[in-house]
Amino acid sequence: MPDSHIRTMIRRAVPDDDAVLAALDRRTWSTLHAVTPSPPLETDPFFDERHLPAHFLVAEYEERVAGYLRLIQPVPLPTNAHVRLIQGLAVDTWARGRGIARALLDAACDEARRQGATRITLRVLGHNTPARRLYAAAGFVVEGVLPGEFLVAGEYVDDVMMGRSLTT
Repeated sequence: MPDSHIRTMIRRAVPDDDAVLAALDRRTWSTLHAVTPSPPLETDPFFDERHLPAHFLVAEYEERVAGYLRLIQPVPLPTNAHVRLIQGLAVDTWARGRGIARALLDAACDEARRQGATRITLRVLGHNTPARRLYAAAGFVVEGVLPGEFLVAGEYVDDVMMGRSLTT
């Protein structure tokens, strides 16, 4: 939808987003993408010492929080400073099909470039076909597969590593 980006705003998360993002996280939890054995509890905070607001981009659609993406440096060493990792992407059920996930991916690539990164990576479960299609459409390619890396809902699932250059 050409007009979906007009109605979608991407911003950095702020501490006050904790409750709304925690609720979104619980609503969107699924064995299609989650490796945790159950959804977060209602009492679990979204932000903690490892998941800081500065790591998250938030999508608002028509002024309503619609999704988020977590972007981090995967290895906190100078030798890895040129890489950013997408570690979490969620779009609320009511907001799907509006280009929000793609807007978050585009914003993550822009933010990673702004931070000086030349490469961006992610991991996706092998059975998550919709996410894999989205990432491929955004220029990510499969760079590795760990067969049967996770046991999710009684099934062994591949861990697929994808990445793309930010310089082309």
